[in-house]
Amino acid sequence: MAEQYEYVQHRLLGRRVRDIASGTEGELMAVINENVSDSGAERWMQLAYIRDATGLEFTTALRNIVPTEYLEALEGHLSRRWPPS
Repeated sequence: MAEQYEYVQHRLLGRRVRDIASGTEGELMAVINENVSDSGAERWMQLAYIRDATGLEFTTALRNIVPTEYLEALEGHLSRRWPPS
């Protein structure tokens, strides 16, 4: 039987990220291209493995992660401009 997953290199590995689906932040530990199908037809998806502050690891779709420093910069910029005068 062939492997049902493969590791993928990603520029955010080892960096702090936020899962926009849950709002949880943590360190990106791995990105894996995984066959998530439970039927005969393959369905591949890129999953991000994130370790939160408690040490618990969870997965989310890779498209759901954003670097936390990007969000902090965006929030800082918006707070200076909001509400508009």
